[in-house]
Amino acid sequence: MNQLLTSIQQILRQNSQGQAIDRRQFLKLAGVAGTSLLLIAPSSDNQAANINADNASTVGAVELNAFVSIASDGKITIYSSNPEMGQGIKTALPMIIAEELGADWTDVEVLQSPVDSARFGRHGAGGSTTIPRTFDQMRQLGASAREMLLIAGAISMELPKNELVTRLSQVVHPPTGNFMRFGQLAALAAKQPLPNAKTLAYKKAEDYTLIGTSVTGVDNLEITTGAALFGIDTQIPDMLYAIYHKCPAIGGKVINANIDQIKKLPGIKDAFILKGNDNVRELLDGVAIVGSNTWAVFKAQQQLVVEWDEADASKDNWPAMVKQAEALAKTTGATTVLDKGKPEKQFTDPENTTLEAFYEYPFVAHLCLEPMNCTASYQTGTAGGKDTLELWIPTQAPERAYQVTQGLFDLDNDQVLIHQMRLGGSFGRRIYNEYVCEATAISKRMNAPVKLTWRREDDIQHDFYRVGGFQAVKGAINSNGQLVAFKDHFIGMLNNGKAVSGSRIHATEFPAQNIRHAHISKTMLEIGTPCGPWRAPGSNTSAFVIQSFLHELALAGKRDHLDFLLELMGEPRWFESGNIRSLNTGRASAVIRLAAEKAGWGGKLAAGHGLGLAFYFSHAAHVAEVAEVSVDSAKKLTVHKVTVAVDVGPIINMSGALSQVSGAVIDGLSTMMGQKITMQQGRIEQSNLHDYKVLRMPSVPIINTHFIQSKYPPTGLGEPALPPLAPAIGNAIFAATGERVRKMPLAELGYTI
Repeated sequence: MNQLLTSIQQILRQNSQGQAIDRRQFLKLAGVAGTSLLLIAPSSDNQAANINADNASTVGAVELNAFVSIASDGKITIYSSNPEMGQGIKTALPMIIAEELGADWTDVEVLQSPVDSARFGRHGAGGSTTIPRTFDQMRQLGASAREMLLIAGAISMELPKNELVTRLSQVVHPPTGNFMRFGQLAALAAKQPLPNAKTLAYKKAEDYTLIGTSVTGVDNLEITTGAALFGIDTQIPDMLYAIYHKCPAIGGKVINANIDQIKKLPGIKDAFILKGNDNVRELLDGVAIVGSNTWAVFKAQQQLVVEWDEADASKDNWPAMVKQAEALAKTTGATTVLDKGKPEKQFTDPENTTLEAFYEYPFVAHLCLEPMNCTASYQTGTAGGKDTLELWIPTQAPERAYQVTQGLFDLDNDQVLIHQMRLGGSFGRRIYNEYVCEATAISKRMNAPVKLTWRREDDIQHDFYRVGGFQAVKGAINSNGQLVAFKDHFIGMLNNGKAVSGSRIHATEFPAQNIRHAHISKTMLEIGTPCGPWRAPGSNTSAFVIQSFLHELALAGKRDHLDFLLELMGEPRWFESGNIRSLNTGRASAVIRLAAEKAGWGGKLAAGHGLGLAFYFSHAAHVAEVAEVSVDSAKKLTVHKVTVAVDVGPIINMSGALSQVSGAVIDGLSTMMGQKITMQQGRIEQSNLHDYKVLRMPSVPIINTHFIQSKYPPTGLGEPALPPLAPAIGNAIFAATGERVRKMPLAELGYTI
């Protein structure tokens, strides 16, 4: 394998110098004729139509994405190039390749690829896009390899190719039962003409033997036995340990600190002030403490005394935001997003019932199990007089590190080597790389390898938070209990004049696009608190508001909530004609019906129990959830069961899919129940799990998940099962108690769990 990779690197160097490489040269250089079959995938997101089978290395692609190798002993190695953060793609993507290839999964070894876009294409994960973005490419890899193996099998067995099939890592002749193993055919297969991608045949879904089954995660054994997979596990020779202390008010600058006192503490090697570039996503002013172990620097930080200049720091105040939003809610938004029909006429029609509500949702933290960390080894003048940097990063976007190392440290990409580590949770947090900048700056100053680790307090108080916000909504119901008008004043957040991640509302927000009279407007408040993507950005809060208010409207119209939702969906159609990633009312109605049926909607419940239904469309996925809850006289909430119905197209790994849905439900309940970030004078008031509560194991409900495996292209599942949870719980609480939930977290309303 090392010889193989060296050969590939030689090819890449020649190609980067403008030297043409034909297929024969590739095969010769790679040495595949004697040992293995190597396939390299195209990096473009375009599909087969953009692939030239006669150009360059394999499958007609010059640019490299991911590759598969089959050794003579039958071992099949499949690289996964996207970051693994618990969403299961390190298992799912190789499963797609193995399915088309006809591999026996027990023969497959999955490895995390090096960070090298020239070989593997785009590295990155987020937005529940990895599966839809790469599904066809992974299929192409498997089908191409299968075709080459079939040709080799036909030659070796002197049989017609069209009578052969691949299964269980063998090329088989079903009429006679003769077969040859992949390892026996790999060398010959590599000598065959590369298949034209346009002519490749793909398996039909009904013929799948691997896709749709439950496969344990490829890292599960290593995780359970404590192997060093995560960034925080990194150990390299002569490594030092560091922590970086920043101003509690975002954007504050260091005036001075008790550096000399800190340097004298046990285990401390050095302490110093670093000046930043005022970019919260890169490097802010702070004090670095470096020592011989993590505990020493953590203890030293507790004795650090810093004088801060907060003239330009955040002055955000959550109570002031609430007060301002409550006043704004009585007005129409400053900017019109949608205006159709005559909603005001419907609101003043005496035949209609009008309902108004004000909803509030807070800032929340990501709270990854693994806090932010990075190991950096900055070496001065080691590569022909040039500086070099080696990084071990748990990040969703490893290639973004090149941008910051070039901008801050003037390093070209070839001076930086990035090791992509498994992430101990992310949920959007690890898109930004400020912890990489901090580790690099400290390592450069020390001229030694340094592992930077954030304490939990640093992690909570220096997050890129899910943005808080408010919505004032209004609806009109006619005498038949039908929704005839809808109005939404969205009150969101800006930073430097731009809407922060997750603080948005669109003209296509359901149900406005489905009724004749609607008005959506927005007013945006300027903030200094850094915000970023948080599991299902925007959807996780809009779902709470819209789906809760639709339940209010259904009851105001004396309608069954299920019937009301289905009526709003109307006839099956795409909301955006020709766009299969838009909401489809037929698919929406199907998951709503399925969730209701499986939850026993309309049936008899235990005394004091209530059912709540919600649907939401996000990340091209249709998800409905029904929660069953009870609340005792002390407002102790028990969530007995959550029934989930999902349509994301075909499921790749059933085990992983069930885990994603369960994780989203638990995460959604935990967040709704007790999590809230507040700030005074720009300072985050929460610091650790004692004042930022998470759900405990005894409170986890039964979660029953049902998939509609439709024939549409697959979509992601890491995020879309979270948004419907909060409104389903809120609606169930009303059904059980008659109390309407219009703000989160529930703990502020007196609920416990």
